[in-house]
Amino acid sequence: MKTTLLVMTLNEVNGMKAIMPQVDRSWVDQIIVVDGGSTDGTIEWAKENGYEVYVQKQKGFRHAYTEVWPQVIGDVVITFSPDGNSVPELIPQLIAKMKEGYDMVIASRYLGDAKSEDDDIVTGFGNWLFTRTVNLLHGGHYTDVMVIYRAYRKAMAYELGLDREDAHHLPEKLFGTKISWEPLLSVRAAKAKLKLAEIPGDEPPRIGGERKLQVLRWGAAYYFQFIRELWFWKH
Repeated sequence: MKTTLLVMTLNEVNGMKAIMPQVDRSWVDQIIVVDGGSTDGTIEWAKENGYEVYVQKQKGFRHAYTEVWPQVIGDVVITFSPDGNSVPELIPQLIAKMKEGYDMVIASRYLGDAKSEDDDIVTGFGNWLFTRTVNLLHGGHYTDVMVIYRAYRKAMAYELGLDREDAHHLPEKLFGTKISWEPLLSVRAAKAKLKLAEIPGDEPPRIGGERKLQVLRWGAAYYFQFIRELWFWKH
């Protein structure tokens, strides 16, 4: 089982300098820094330190994924944020759990003793509401449907239609934003009754950079997806 670590960046040079030295390159078979067009030296730092870098052409997380996916050599992909929110030491645990035969393993901020130090009242409630909604509507058993930090089979992106424009275009158009595919991945993996697991994973405070969360627009777009999925997609 080959594994690719996707390091998602946009002006995260301070986080990269603090976090990436903690990532043992022997843990995975490939590391790709996927950059959204940084202007703070992130790209230059990554290249100077020997990382493979892909600079996306279209804005938005989902476009970053769809563009870089053909370059991924891993059977399993781990999506990782180097801004301090993702704990590097969990990478071997995610890989070990995937080797048990799971389709996806989530580093949950709300499982067991895990906690998010990046949540505020609004995001904490939103994550609770979204997770409860997905479990109720789509038969999930999640504690965290939103988090980026997770490992899953590369092929799931195609099997679940995450790469398709029709999966995201309407909510993006309605709410004037660009969204990622983690929430929809959680929904469709549950609908398809795939083998899913979570491990507890703290979310420390972010390091430097700017928080890019669009609470209202993203929240509305994702909730629209959750409801539409009741009839929109069938496995």
